[in-house]
Amino acid sequence: MNNKIVIKLENAAIFQQNNLILSDINFEMYEGEFVYLIGQTGAGKSTLLKTLYADLKLERGRGEISGFFLDKIKENEIPFLRRKIGIIFQDFQLLTDRTAYENLFFVLQATGWKNKYDIDSRINEVLELVGLGTKSFKMPFELSGGEQQRLVIARALLNKPEVILADEPTGNLDPDTSDDIFKLLHKISKKGTAIIVTTHDYRIVDKFPAHVFKCEGGKIIINKLLQENN
Repeated sequence: MNNKIVIKLENAAIFQQNNLILSDINFEMYEGEFVYLIGQTGAGKSTLLKTLYADLKLERGRGEISGFFLDKIKENEIPFLRRKIGIIFQDFQLLTDRTAYENLFFVLQATGWKNKYDIDSRINEVLELVGLGTKSFKMPFELSGGEQQRLVIARALLNKPEVILADEPTGNLDPDTSDDIFKLLHKISKKGTAIIVTTHDYRIVDKFPAHVFKCEGGKIIINKLLQENN
Protein backbone atom coordinates (compact mmCIF):
# COMPACT_ATOMS: atom_id res chain seq x y z
CA MET A 1 0.00 0.00 0.00
CA ASN A 2 1.50 3.30 -1.10
CA ASN A 3 1.17 5.94 1.58
CA LYS A 4 2.94 9.00 0.25
CA ILE A 5 0.41 11.81 -0.24
CA VAL A 6 1.07 13.72 -3.48
CA ILE A 7 -2.10 15.87 -3.58
CA LYS A 8 -4.06 17.24 -0.65
CA LEU A 9 -6.89 19.77 -0.59
CA GLU A 10 -8.45 20.98 2.67
CA ASN A 11 -11.61 23.10 2.79
CA ALA A 12 -10.69 24.38 -0.65
CA ALA A 13 -12.86 26.61 -2.82
CA ILE A 14 -12.20 26.89 -6.54
CA PHE A 15 -12.91 30.15 -8.32
CA GLN A 16 -12.80 31.22 -11.94
CA GLN A 17 -12.41 34.99 -11.97
CA ASN A 18 -14.88 35.95 -9.20
CA ASN A 19 -17.24 33.02 -9.73
CA LEU A 20 -17.27 30.27 -7.12
CA ILE A 21 -17.15 26.98 -9.05
CA LEU A 22 -16.47 24.32 -6.37
CA SER A 23 -16.44 24.57 -2.57
CA ASP A 24 -15.71 22.44 0.51
CA ILE A 25 -13.21 20.27 -1.35
CA ASN A 26 -11.40 17.79 0.87
CA PHE A 27 -9.40 14.91 -0.58
CA GLU A 28 -6.00 13.28 -0.61
CA MET A 29 -4.32 11.36 -3.41
CA TYR A 30 -1.47 8.93 -2.99
CA GLU A 31 1.36 7.96 -5.31
CA GLY A 32 0.18 5.45 -7.88
CA GLU A 33 -3.50 6.30 -7.37
CA PHE A 34 -5.72 6.70 -10.46
CA VAL A 35 -8.76 8.99 -10.34
CA TYR A 36 -11.42 9.78 -12.92
CA LEU A 37 -12.82 13.30 -12.60
CA ILE A 38 -16.30 13.30 -14.13
CA GLY A 39 -19.26 15.68 -14.32
CA GLN A 40 -21.23 17.75 -16.78
CA THR A 41 -19.64 20.46 -18.93
CA GLY A 42 -19.12 23.52 -16.77
CA ALA A 43 -19.20 21.55 -13.50
CA GLY A 44 -15.62 22.52 -12.66
CA LYS A 45 -13.42 19.64 -13.84
CA SER A 46 -10.99 21.69 -15.92
CA THR A 47 -11.07 24.53 -13.38
CA LEU A 48 -9.93 22.13 -10.67
CA LEU A 49 -7.05 20.89 -12.83
CA LYS A 50 -6.02 24.47 -13.63
CA THR A 51 -5.93 25.20 -9.90
CA LEU A 52 -3.79 22.12 -9.29
CA TYR A 53 -1.18 23.24 -11.83
CA ALA A 54 -1.42 26.85 -10.58
CA ASP A 55 -2.93 28.36 -13.71
CA LEU A 56 -5.65 29.61 -11.32
CA LYS A 57 -4.89 30.72 -7.77
CA LEU A 58 -6.32 28.75 -4.86
CA GLU A 59 -8.22 31.61 -3.24
CA ARG A 60 -9.63 29.78 -0.24
CA GLY A 61 -8.56 26.77 1.80
CA ARG A 62 -5.30 24.84 1.68
CA GLY A 63 -3.79 22.84 -1.14
CA GLU A 64 -0.59 20.93 -1.72
CA ILE A 65 0.71 19.10 -4.78
CA SER A 66 4.16 17.51 -5.09
CA GLY A 67 5.49 19.56 -2.18
CA PHE A 68 4.17 22.94 -3.37
CA PHE A 69 1.49 24.81 -1.40
CA LEU A 70 -1.09 26.12 -3.85
CA ASP A 71 -2.48 28.68 -1.41
CA LYS A 72 0.98 30.23 -0.92
CA ILE A 73 2.77 29.62 -4.22
CA LYS A 74 4.60 32.60 -5.73
CA GLU A 75 4.61 33.41 -9.44
CA ASN A 76 8.31 32.55 -9.79
CA GLU A 77 7.76 29.11 -8.21
CA ILE A 78 5.10 27.98 -10.71
CA PRO A 79 7.59 26.78 -13.39
CA PHE A 80 9.27 24.59 -10.75
CA LEU A 81 5.90 23.09 -9.78
CA ARG A 82 5.18 22.29 -13.42
CA ARG A 83 8.48 20.46 -13.74
CA LYS A 84 7.30 18.09 -11.01
CA ILE A 85 3.91 17.32 -12.57
CA GLY A 86 2.92 16.19 -16.05
CA ILE A 87 0.09 17.91 -17.91
CA ILE A 88 -1.80 16.32 -20.82
CA PHE A 89 -4.20 18.38 -22.91
CA GLN A 90 -6.88 17.26 -25.35
CA ASP A 91 -5.46 19.40 -28.16
CA PHE A 92 -1.90 18.00 -27.90
CA GLN A 93 -0.06 21.38 -28.07
CA LEU A 94 2.87 19.82 -29.90
CA LEU A 95 5.47 21.85 -31.79
CA THR A 96 4.34 21.12 -35.34
CA ASP A 97 7.64 22.11 -37.00
CA ARG A 98 9.74 19.66 -34.96
CA THR A 99 10.08 15.88 -34.91
CA ALA A 100 8.87 13.74 -32.02
CA TYR A 101 12.43 13.63 -30.69
CA GLU A 102 12.85 17.40 -31.04
CA ASN A 103 9.57 18.05 -29.22
CA LEU A 104 10.91 16.13 -26.23
CA PHE A 105 14.42 17.59 -26.53
CA PHE A 106 12.95 21.10 -26.35
CA VAL A 107 11.18 20.33 -23.05
CA LEU A 108 14.25 18.79 -21.42
CA GLN A 109 16.45 21.71 -22.45
CA ALA A 110 13.84 24.17 -21.19
CA THR A 111 13.72 22.39 -17.81
CA GLY A 112 17.46 22.49 -17.25
CA TRP A 113 18.84 19.24 -18.68
CA LYS A 114 22.38 19.79 -20.05
CA ASN A 115 24.03 16.43 -20.68
CA LYS A 116 23.37 15.22 -24.24
CA TYR A 117 23.77 11.55 -23.29
CA ASP A 118 21.26 11.90 -20.43
CA ILE A 119 18.83 13.74 -22.72
CA ASP A 120 19.09 11.07 -25.44
CA SER A 121 18.70 8.31 -22.89
CA ARG A 122 15.60 9.81 -21.28
CA ILE A 123 13.92 10.59 -24.62
CA ASN A 124 14.48 7.04 -25.86
CA GLU A 125 13.21 5.66 -22.55
CA VAL A 126 9.90 7.54 -22.62
CA LEU A 127 9.34 6.90 -26.33
CA GLU A 128 9.77 3.17 -25.71
CA LEU A 129 7.41 3.33 -22.74
CA VAL A 130 4.60 4.87 -24.81
CA GLY A 131 5.17 2.62 -27.83
CA LEU A 132 6.83 5.19 -30.11
CA GLY A 133 10.37 3.82 -30.00
CA THR A 134 10.59 3.67 -33.80
CA LYS A 135 8.85 7.01 -34.45
CA SER A 136 11.31 9.53 -32.99
CA PHE A 137 12.12 11.03 -36.43
CA LYS A 138 8.47 11.55 -37.41
CA MET A 139 6.86 14.98 -37.59
CA PRO A 140 3.58 15.35 -35.64
CA PHE A 141 1.52 15.45 -38.88
CA GLU A 142 3.00 12.06 -39.83
CA LEU A 143 1.61 10.51 -36.63
CA SER A 144 -1.96 9.32 -36.09
CA GLY A 145 -4.11 11.02 -33.46
CA GLY A 146 -3.41 8.21 -31.01
CA GLU A 147 0.33 8.41 -31.69
CA GLN A 148 0.28 12.18 -31.15
CA GLN A 149 -1.41 11.67 -27.79
CA ARG A 150 1.20 9.04 -26.90
CA LEU A 151 3.85 11.65 -27.70
CA VAL A 152 2.07 14.10 -25.40
CA ILE A 153 2.12 11.45 -22.65
CA ALA A 154 5.84 10.89 -23.30
CA ARG A 155 6.38 14.64 -22.92
CA ALA A 156 4.47 14.62 -19.63
CA LEU A 157 6.69 11.79 -18.33
CA LEU A 158 10.06 13.35 -19.17
CA ASN A 159 10.85 14.76 -15.73
CA LYS A 160 9.54 11.70 -13.86
CA PRO A 161 6.51 13.44 -12.34
CA GLU A 162 4.78 12.30 -9.17
CA VAL A 163 1.46 13.46 -10.64
CA ILE A 164 -0.07 13.59 -14.13
CA LEU A 165 -3.10 15.78 -14.80
CA ALA A 166 -4.94 14.85 -18.01
CA ASP A 167 -7.81 16.97 -19.34
CA GLU A 168 -10.03 14.92 -21.70
CA PRO A 169 -6.98 13.16 -23.17
CA THR A 170 -9.05 11.02 -25.56
CA GLY A 171 -11.78 13.52 -26.39
CA ASN A 172 -10.83 13.58 -30.09
CA LEU A 173 -9.97 9.90 -30.48
CA ASP A 174 -11.97 6.86 -31.62
CA PRO A 175 -12.97 4.21 -29.02
CA ASP A 176 -10.22 1.68 -29.85
CA THR A 177 -7.53 4.35 -29.72
CA SER A 178 -9.03 5.72 -26.48
CA ASP A 179 -8.80 2.25 -24.96
CA ASP A 180 -5.12 2.04 -25.88
CA ILE A 181 -4.41 5.43 -24.30
CA PHE A 182 -6.19 4.50 -21.07
CA LYS A 183 -4.38 1.16 -20.89
CA LEU A 184 -1.14 3.13 -21.14
CA LEU A 185 -2.21 5.63 -18.43
CA HIS A 186 -3.17 2.81 -16.05
CA LYS A 187 0.18 1.11 -16.73
CA ILE A 188 1.98 4.37 -15.85
CA SER A 189 -0.11 4.71 -12.68
CA LYS A 190 0.87 1.22 -11.56
CA LYS A 191 4.53 2.30 -11.72
CA GLY A 192 3.81 4.87 -8.99
CA THR A 193 2.58 8.03 -10.73
CA ALA A 194 -0.69 9.49 -9.43
CA ILE A 195 -3.04 10.35 -12.31
CA ILE A 196 -6.18 12.49 -12.47
CA VAL A 197 -8.11 12.25 -15.75
CA THR A 198 -11.15 14.31 -16.68
CA THR A 199 -13.47 12.45 -19.04
CA HIS A 200 -16.99 12.44 -20.42
CA ASP A 201 -16.56 8.85 -21.59
CA TYR A 202 -18.29 6.68 -18.99
CA ARG A 203 -17.62 3.64 -21.18
CA ILE A 204 -13.94 4.07 -20.31
CA VAL A 205 -14.74 4.40 -16.59
CA ASP A 206 -16.65 1.10 -16.71
CA LYS A 207 -14.01 -0.67 -18.79
CA PHE A 208 -10.97 0.46 -16.77
CA PRO A 209 -12.33 0.98 -13.24
CA ALA A 210 -10.63 3.22 -10.70
CA HIS A 211 -11.58 5.86 -8.14
CA VAL A 212 -14.21 8.35 -9.30
CA PHE A 213 -14.55 11.98 -8.22
CA LYS A 214 -17.72 13.63 -9.52
CA CYS A 215 -18.16 17.40 -9.83
CA GLU A 216 -21.82 18.07 -9.16
CA GLY A 217 -23.73 20.97 -7.65
CA GLY A 218 -20.59 22.91 -6.79
CA LYS A 219 -19.14 19.99 -4.77
CA ILE A 220 -16.91 17.00 -5.38
CA ILE A 221 -18.55 13.66 -4.59
CA ILE A 222 -15.91 11.01 -3.94
CA ASN A 223 -16.81 7.45 -4.86
CA LYS A 224 -14.15 4.97 -3.83
CA LEU A 225 -16.35 1.95 -4.59
CA LEU A 226 -15.09 1.56 -8.14
CA GLN A 227 -11.45 1.18 -7.17
CA GLU A 228 -9.41 -1.58 -8.70
CA ASN A 229 -8.99 -4.71 -6.64
CA ASN A 230 -5.24 -4.65 -6.18
